[in-house]
Order: sequence, then C-alpha cells, then structure tokens
Amino acid sequence: MSKGDQTRETILDEAVRLASQVGFTGLTIGQLADRTDLSKSGLFAHFRSKEQLQLQTLEHARRRFIDTTIRPALAVTRGEKRMRDLFDRWLVWESQMLPGGCIFVTGSIEFDDQPGPMRDALVADQRDWLETLATVARAGVEEGHFRPDIDPEQVAFELQSLMLGYHHSARLLGDDRALERARSAFEGVLERIHA
Repeated sequence: MSKGDQTRETILDEAVRLASQVGFTGLTIGQLADRTDLSKSGLFAHFRSKEQLQLQTLEHARRRFIDTTIRPALAVTRGEKRMRDLFDRWLVWESQMLPGGCIFVTGSIEFDDQPGPMRDALVADQRDWLETLATVARAGVEEGHFRPDIDPEQVAFELQSLMLGYHHSARLLGDDRALERARSAFEGVLERIHA
C-alpha cells in the first residue's frame, strides 16, 4: 500500500469513528482535519465536497463491516453455527468497534427521509445485509438445521429488528441488560425456526 493509500485509510478510519459519534451530517472536513492533524485543503483535495466525504466514509465503513463481521462468519460451517457466529460478530461491531455505535443505524436515522446519494447508498447496503441474513437462513434450511417452511426474509427482518432494539436499548436507554436481552431474543428466533 502506498503512503497516499495509507493516509487515505487513516483519514477514513477516523471519519468512520467521528461519524459514529456525530452522524454523517455532523461530519466535517474541519473536524476531520483537527482529528488527523492534516490541513483542510489537503482533506478537501481527497473528498472535494461534504457529500463525497460522507459517501466515502460510508463505503469505508461497509468494507470494514464486511471484513470484520461478514467475511469471518462466512468461513464458519454453514447453518446454525454460521448464524450464531454472524450474530456474535454483529454484536461486537455494534458494541465495541465504534465509539458511537453502529454507523449504519446512525446513517439510516439521518437519511431515511432525505432523497439523494447517501440514502441510496444506505438503502443498497441495508438490502445487501438483509439478503446476507436471509442467505444464511436458507443455508441453515439446506443443512437441515432450520425447518424447511421458514421464511428466510422474515428471519432476516427479525434479526435486524433485534439489533435495532439492542442499539436503542444499549445506546439511548443505557439498559445494562440490553446485551442479555438481545441474546435471549436471538435464542428465541433460533428456537422457533429450529428443525
């Protein structure tokens, strides 16, 4: 990796951390310059606009999520083990990877009713994520771990709902039992779909 690529990675890592705390709309080139000890003009040359900064930050977060959550889980045995591993890695992403919690939850709240490239990118990312969850559920059916009559898209919806509930309970409400509740709810979903 070239020095320029390393600098860009460092900038985007910091942008993801910052956006998790202040949101994408609160993310500015000025704040990023302060956090990275780079000049505003140097950062502007990388991004050219606030929207490009937001989009590239989102794409960087997506790559990190795939590398830390999805890709390792896909290396686990198909079926229930893979679903458990994916859920566990997802909880780590949500609770430990970023100081402000899941950047995709933050972005979804900010841009859910704001048409434009950021919303389009977030929608595409979330649809891909739901399809990943549904695919893992389908593989569980194929492996005989889950009942053949389950609706994989419903399972994906329920797991996404669990994580959003966990985020809300842990981050906003400060519920000390949020993790325990999320794991219990996950076990309930598995029990319901188990073969």
